Amino acid sequence: MDAKEIDYYSLGFDFIETKEMFVSNYEDGNWDKGKLKPFGNFEISPAACVLNYGQGIFEGMKALRTRKGETVLFRPKENARRFNDSADRLLMPNYNTNDFVSAVKEVVKANEDYIPPYDSGGALYIRPLMIGTGPIVGVKPAKEYKLIIFTVPVGPYFPEGFKGIDLEITKKYTRAAPGGTGASKTCCNYAGSMLPAKETKEKGFAQVIFLDAVHMEFIDEVGTANFFAVINGTLVTPKTAGTILPGITRKSILELASKKIGMKTEERDVSYKELFEDSCTEVFCSGTAAVVTPIKSVALDDKKRIFSEGEPGEFTRKIYELLIGIQRLDAEDEFGWIEKV
Repeated sequence: MDAKEIDYYSLGFDFIETKEMFVSNYEDGNWDKGKLKPFGNFEISPAACVLNYGQGIFEGMKALRTRKGETVLFRPKENARRFNDSADRLLMPNYNTNDFVSAVKEVVKANEDYIPPYDSGGALYIRPLMIGTGPIVGVKPAKEYKLIIFTVPVGPYFPEGFKGIDLEITKKYTRAAPGGTGASKTCCNYAGSMLPAKETKEKGFAQVIFLDAVHMEFIDEVGTANFFAVINGTLVTPKTAGTILPGITRKSILELASKKIGMKTEERDVSYKELFEDSCTEVFCSGTAAVVTPIKSVALDDKKRIFSEGEPGEFTRKIYELLIGIQRLDAEDEFGWIEKV
């Protein structure tokens, strides 16, 4: 699609094809240099490991336009490190961190016309993807891999934008179990979340809250985002004990809350029962796509806790403004999180 034909002020979170993608191939124990190619299809063996055994990982990143018209990335080296952590878990080759960031910048520059304007609130979503392309029969890692980085102009992940969303706690489905791949950004983790999301959306909710697979009590994640709550004046979030994704936005929020707001933070088991107590005053979710999204209400069966009529709580708004301010360079980046393209 031609960049000039896009209404950047009405974007959702849907696929829109852009010009170029970066492709690098791994063969004989080494990655090639990689290069930009026109976005398009490629051939793959029906016996490819990713098709038969799900050997695939990905990342989610954003390129943002600042008020001055600059293009920036938020903590891209953290994405590169997490990408390699996911690769380790699936017995896939690592990709050099600096080369990863350079390739991301190269793709962003090639698709610069598709970056939404500063005042649209949109972003150029960046999808690095690694798949096992080598043919395999028998459960073992492939010998050949492909790294692809493509981009998509997007608006808010939740149509509500920075407004409260309604969530449902599920005791029917779980997202991950101890010892599994919950802490890795693997393609297969997300396929299993589609049915729970579909069922809850049919009931009028925006997403599900997954509980731990052992006790069915402690919160893991909100569909595709990390979970936060303000309980007794402390910012709490589920601990990264192998079943939740160690979110980069999550990590940043904890640091901002502690160092900029002076708020006490805790990473611990968070029982869903705590959400129905008066001591819990605000809840929100976070992620590259979700950014900071307020949670309006939480429901479980016939029980419902309403936190607001849609407007974000005081802390949620404060942390959102701090985060967005740094991401778009409207505030000083004293943490060194921003890289200009």
